[in-house]
Amino acid sequence: MAGSIDRRQFLRLAGLGGAVFASGLARAADPYGTGTGAVQQDEFYFVQLSDTHWGFEGPAVNPDARGTLPKAIAAVNALEVQPDFIVFTGDLTHTTDDPAERRRRLGEFHDIARGLKNPNVRFMPGEHDAALDHGAAWSEFFGPTHYVFDHKGVHFIVVDNVSDPAARIGAEQLAWLEADLARQARDARIVVFTHRPLFPLYPQWDWATRDGDRALALLMPYRNVTVFYGHIHQEHHYKTAHIEHHSAKSLIFPLPAPGSLPKRVPIKWDPAHPYRGLGYREVEAQPRPPAFAVTEFPVRG
Repeated sequence: MAGSIDRRQFLRLAGLGGAVFASGLARAADPYGTGTGAVQQDEFYFVQLSDTHWGFEGPAVNPDARGTLPKAIAAVNALEVQPDFIVFTGDLTHTTDDPAERRRRLGEFHDIARGLKNPNVRFMPGEHDAALDHGAAWSEFFGPTHYVFDHKGVHFIVVDNVSDPAARIGAEQLAWLEADLARQARDARIVVFTHRPLFPLYPQWDWATRDGDRALALLMPYRNVTVFYGHIHQEHHYKTAHIEHHSAKSLIFPLPAPGSLPKRVPIKWDPAHPYRGLGYREVEAQPRPPAFAVTEFPVRG
């Protein structure tokens, strides 16, 4: 994307964007001169939205629970340069024990998301969408819960670590992941989208994947891997060896920092600072040297 840095700087100067986080992968695409990194790699950017929890009600936490998602969609539609694609990283809807209500919420979310003018929108489930029925209702609206795609020299892998109520990826999907990775060069640029963190961020709050270590072991031999996830309702950056992990803010309510409070409870709405802690992000892929520039955007009333 020509002029992407200038565009980001403009957004910051205009007061439209938040902090920029430069996620630099440590090695070049072909550090040993083997020729394996010859796939064409272009600049591009995508938008990540997460944890919309459509159907949530709680005025003390978010009195505009039905308004924040439409506001974020309007903001993305207003971007001067549209992203190459948009991805929702789970918890599209708020959990319910009623299967009919679950489908109603998924259907409403699906209809609202169709308001995005960008035709390239990808979805993945969160545990609120999928854990109670192993992803059955979610799949009726959005298709497979895990899949891969390629875009401008980057291999994207969508991992489902929520359809199993025990917070596992599972042996079958891990075998699928291993087979997919076997087709990639060791210096391939790989992005993983998942809902829960793959590393044990704070298991006491369900901020972990029980067999995430097995997924990370499969990914570790690949030199250029970045993980984007949701679930924890806040921006967080972490590294396991050379693999970088970046969580996204929520569009419904923020949660406290890991272990900062005795219990994991939503942070209450502050009328003096409405929408504080809510937001979405742009991620710009830069080919040389391989890096991802993450720009956080707030929800505005």
